[in-house]
Parts: sequence; C-alpha cells; structure tokens
Amino acid sequence: MKKYILTIASLAVLMLAGSCSDFLDRPQKSAMDNSNYWTNESNVRLFVNGAYPTYFVGYNTSWGTAYTPYRGANFNDDMTSTNKQTNFQSTVPADNWYRTESVYWLTQTAAAPWNFGLIRKWNLLIERLDEMKANGYLAEEAYNHWMGVARFFRGYEYSLLVESFGDVPYYDKVVSDVDIEGQYKPRDPRTLVMDKVYDDFDFALNNIRLDDGSSYVNRYMAATMISRAMLFEGSWYTYHEGVGTQELAAKFLNQAVAAADLVMQSGKYSFTVDFRSLFGSFSNPGGEVIMYRQYDDALAVRHCIASYSNLNESQGPAANAALIKSFISNNGKTYSENADENFDLSHLVVDRDPRFEASFWHEPNASSATLLYTCKFIDRVGVNYYPGPYPSQYASNTNTNGYPVLRLAEVVLNWIEAKAILAENYSGAAITQEDLNASINAIRNRPLDEVAIAKGVQQTSPLQLNALPNDPNRDSDVSALMWEIRRERRMEFVFENYRLLDLRRWHKLDYMDAEENPDLLLGTWVDLNTTNAEGVKTAFNKLTEANIGSVQVMKLDGTIVTWDGTNAADMVGFYLPANVQNRDIVAAERNYLAPICNDVINTYIDKSKTYPNIAVIQQNPGW
Repeated sequence: MKKYILTIASLAVLMLAGSCSDFLDRPQKSAMDNSNYWTNESNVRLFVNGAYPTYFVGYNTSWGTAYTPYRGANFNDDMTSTNKQTNFQSTVPADNWYRTESVYWLTQTAAAPWNFGLIRKWNLLIERLDEMKANGYLAEEAYNHWMGVARFFRGYEYSLLVESFGDVPYYDKVVSDVDIEGQYKPRDPRTLVMDKVYDDFDFALNNIRLDDGSSYVNRYMAATMISRAMLFEGSWYTYHEGVGTQELAAKFLNQAVAAADLVMQSGKYSFTVDFRSLFGSFSNPGGEVIMYRQYDDALAVRHCIASYSNLNESQGPAANAALIKSFISNNGKTYSENADENFDLSHLVVDRDPRFEASFWHEPNASSATLLYTCKFIDRVGVNYYPGPYPSQYASNTNTNGYPVLRLAEVVLNWIEAKAILAENYSGAAITQEDLNASINAIRNRPLDEVAIAKGVQQTSPLQLNALPNDPNRDSDVSALMWEIRRERRMEFVFENYRLLDLRRWHKLDYMDAEENPDLLLGTWVDLNTTNAEGVKTAFNKLTEANIGSVQVMKLDGTIVTWDGTNAADMVGFYLPANVQNRDIVAAERNYLAPICNDVINTYIDKSKTYPNIAVIQQNPGW
C-alpha cells in the first residue's frame, strides 16, 4: 500500500503514524514518538514546516530545477531550441514518479505526479489536531488556525493532482495498513474532488491566521494559492466541453475572486518595487511580495538559476519570436497596430512594455539558442561580470538571490481573469474601468529602476476598456478584453511556470504547433553582419565558412535567406535556430491530461485478483 498508492511523505510522518515499538513497555521520555509529539503547537508547526520546500519551491536548491522559473518552465510556446522541438509524451510511462519523496513535477503538464504521500500527511495532521483539541492541548483559536492550514494544503495538493490527471481517488482520512480495498479505491470524478477542495479552501479562508509570524503560512498566502487553483478549475470547465457544470465553474471562479479580493483589500501589498528587483534581490524587496524564499550562503542554501541568466551560461531552449511579438508596446498598442514594425533589440527594449527590458538582454547573445538571452532572474550587477569570471552568487549552483514565491501581480491577474470569465459566460457583473485600474493598470504603474530609465524605458499606457487594442492575431473565440488579460499574464509571468498551465486550461495547446504558429521556430531579430567599434565583423561567429548553407534568417515578408559565403549584407532578419524543426502531434486531446503509469494500473489489476471489490483503475482518454 505505502509503496504504490499512499507513499509516506517523510520519515517524520512514518515515525508519527506508527505505534510505539513492540519492544517498549512504556513511552520514551527522551525521544519523540506518536504518544508525546502531539502535545503542543510548536510541534504542529514543525510538522507543517517540513512541507514548505515542496509548496514554496522558489529557485529550488543546488542543481534542482523542478518547479523553478526558466530551467523548470521551458516546455511551452514561449521557448524554442535548436533541432527538433521537444515532443509531448507519446507513451504511457512505467511510473509517474510516485515513489519519490523529493520535489518532482510532470514537465508536460506543469503539475504533480501520481503521489498521495502528502495527502496522507495532511489527513494525518487533521486527525491529530482533533485529538489534540479533545485532550486539551490546543485552544480553539490555535485549533482552527492549524486545521485551516492542514485543510488548505490538502486542498491544494488535490488541486495539483487534478491538474495533471483529472479524476483521482479522494481520501479524507488516513487509510489503515490493513485496509487494502481502501488503499486501492477507484478514481473519483474531478468534480467531486474539487468540490471537496472548495470546502477545504473555504474553511482555510475563514480560519487561518492573518499573521502567524514572518515566513509562516498566513491567510493571504493561502488566498493567493487558492485564487490560482480555483481559476484553473473554473476556467477548465469553461473551455473544455463536457467537463464539469456551469454551476461548479461559477462556484470555483467566485471563490477565486473572493480569495483574491481578500489579499487586494488587505492594503498590505502594493506595486512599489521595480520588476527586475523582484527576482534578483538578495533579501525580500517587499512591496508586492506576499511570500519570499530566502537563500543564504552561510547556511549552504543556494541555487543555480541566476547562473543560467548571467549572459555566459548557455540557454536552450530560449525565448522565441512568438513571445517577442506578444509584448505590448508602451503606447498600449500591439506591434501590428504600430506603423514602425522594428524588431531590433535596441528598439524593443525602449518601445515595448518595461517587462521586456527587465527580462531580456538588450542585444543578441550567442549563448542563447535563439540569440535572445533571458536575464530576468539575476540582478543588474551580475550581468556586468560577463564573460566572467563570476563571484559565487552568479555562478555554478551557489546563487543566493531570493525568489518572490507569491506576489500581488498573480493575485490581481487571477482576479481580473476570473471576473471576466464570470462576466462573459456566467452572467457575472461586467468588467469596469475600475477593475482594470485595480489589476492590469496597477501592474503597469510599477516604478522603473535606474538602469531602465537610463535606457529610455517608459511605463506602458493604461489599458482602456473603451479603447482596447485591435490585434489582428486575436483568436476568433476570444474577446478583445480576454485577449489582453491573457497577454498581460504572458508578459508578467514569462518563464515562471504559468504558461503551460494557462494553455492547458484555455484549451490552447495548438499554440505550441509551429504549423499553426510559425513564429515558434524563429529567434530574435539580428543583423549577422554587425561590426564592432573597430570595424571588425562580429557576426556572433555565425558567418563562417563552416556555416555556409546552415545559418538562416527570415525577413518580415517570410523570405528565408541562407548564408552562402557571399551574402553577409543580406543576413538581417529573425534568426532561425540551427536545424530548427516543429514538434510532433501537439493538440491531441489526450495531451491535456497526463497518463496514469502502468505500474499503478498493473498494481490495481494484481490486487483485484485477491480483493474482488477492487475495481481496475481506468486510464485517461486517448492513452
């Protein structure tokens, strides 16, 4: 049981879940066990803290990349590599990493593996909290707070499982080691599971402490993640025909709005920090940051993500032309609406929304597969060491800049999108200019740092409800307002683990198909005939004799020019990464959910031979 379905989340859980040793006649006085651990709030806090690195991953640690920005979020329509693009999963795997107790995710769903160890952890905590209250170890307020924390984490863990697999077995209690049929119960409909999650979230929103001390879970942190989970589920029902009901979709979206409202109305957070400082600072910059993961060299808590933003470390996959074109100009217009379609990077960094300049280097860089280099996750100082050597905080796996795990920008964008879906599909109140001012325009009003100002970067004009951009590239099934809300998410969260989740819930995986979106196979605009101050052709080492016939650029009219050894002056256009090719089948319906691994299915089959009441678990459609 524990091996396949209810993998124990930690050694601590194993210790606490078991009974005293058969060799002891009385409880130990000098060591913690199940009989003396659950006696005070401090021990409860310790139990909960063990899960923080799982839910608030930030930049991860050492060389870890699961759930990290950039390195962990490179399977989407924002990034392109050389050669053939990474394909969607094509076969059912042997396992879904359900045995691991470390942080792991399914790259092609951007969600959780088939692992119920943490569900068991939170169910165990819920049961122990009831016992502690009954035994007089917890006062009412403390009990309600920790029960809210436990139910919040249980609900959030289930939301991740549902994001990956849809229907999953629902457990609301710890299953006994001898209850084999309970361990191998069938999958429950996602609607039932997420309705239970709704109840958990509702309790959490009404009982978790508003303030439980620095860096400990509070109601605002929980509300941020609740808005995320409920937006995903409500929008999934909206855009995936035949899944869920209108009533449930509206119910979940309204909870997303309410959770976001709680944070927005608190007055505790505001957009007072420039964009780059949110990701490159070595201490909590404050402002919009709701939860921050701190790194510390003295404690050997370090990561590697800044190294991959230092201009020298290779980036592949890297930002593509599709992402470049999605950025709004600072005059509030799309590139198609502006008469000057100038894609030179020196122009883009001052013409586009400030988040472009804060996210990318201002000139082509050969370390990137697309020649557009991302430096969003390093401070302004770190890039100045290029091409090295670098201090430890900018090299190897010894980086120590912190990460804003939760921030107000997500809250307000979850809020405005949920409200817009409700307005367009479920008779919700119409979006007003005040709504846009409190969300998208509040973000656009962020301050600029000195580096951006010196380059001539300007804040983007506010989004006006009565003058929405007229983007000719907008999908016919998406309103002009929703198109701009989605654009804002793409600019704000570039390489932060949201994009693939957004494509899946919007039912838009076709964006990852280069036949439908040829800009996926293009890099940044580049002049390969560029010369330096001494008049020497730099050409990023591309226009060489060895590269004749292989280096290519695409003009604005779609013409592809190939380097032939004599046409250097004409090698100006969107760079084509070496041997770039489209991925295989993209928008197959089965790709919206992950398959359940053969090991789990076979284990159910094996158990059903001995226990007739165990039903064989069903695979996801198309797998």
